[in-house]
Amino acid sequence: MINKFKTIIGIYKNINLFSTLLVRAKIRNTNISIYRNLHLYLAKNATLNVIGKLEIGCQWEHGRYYPSQLVIVKNANLEVRGSFTILTNCNIWINENAVLILGSGFINNGLNMSCFNKIEIGNNVAISENVTIRDSDDHYINYKNINSAPIKIGNNVWIGMNVTILKGVTIGDGSVIAAGSVVNKDVPPNTLAAGIPACVKKTDVRWHLTSPQKI
Repeated sequence: MINKFKTIIGIYKNINLFSTLLVRAKIRNTNISIYRNLHLYLAKNATLNVIGKLEIGCQWEHGRYYPSQLVIVKNANLEVRGSFTILTNCNIWINENAVLILGSGFINNGLNMSCFNKIEIGNNVAISENVTIRDSDDHYINYKNINSAPIKIGNNVWIGMNVTILKGVTIGDGSVIAAGSVVNKDVPPNTLAAGIPACVKKTDVRWHLTSPQKI
């Protein structure tokens, strides 16, 4: 038996879903699958628009459901354009006036995503375990202003485990980011980038996702 709860409207067992009336008003369709042990918060004036399909909080095969959360604060926007799966143990915050756009693909266990500006993920994207994506410094250094800048991850991108992606970065179509890398500058299309900070190690890279949710 699959422990899966279809989101239509209302409050579900093992899911903390606040403000039922707001959820009714804001969810434009019902093509969302929410799994157990997920906290979902949708604030007033936030928008959740699933044009395609979203599965969030799924377990790894034979694994367990870890605590997960998706928080969309006021005036924030989450748009899902294709079929996108996010596994359990995720921590996703879409902050005030920020935009998160998901194309198609999957993200493995342990995602840590903080969106203060704009994060856009393209189609056929594979993101491995324990990846951090942040589009803002989110703190002051020497009393200077906090800096935020959009992140864009292109189509057919593969991101290895324990990668950190920082503000203002564009990762080009067809690229691969090696495990443990810190990406703080743009990565050209069809390249392999690795290191701290990440730099191009190989060009003219071609790869194909043959086994979804197995990276």
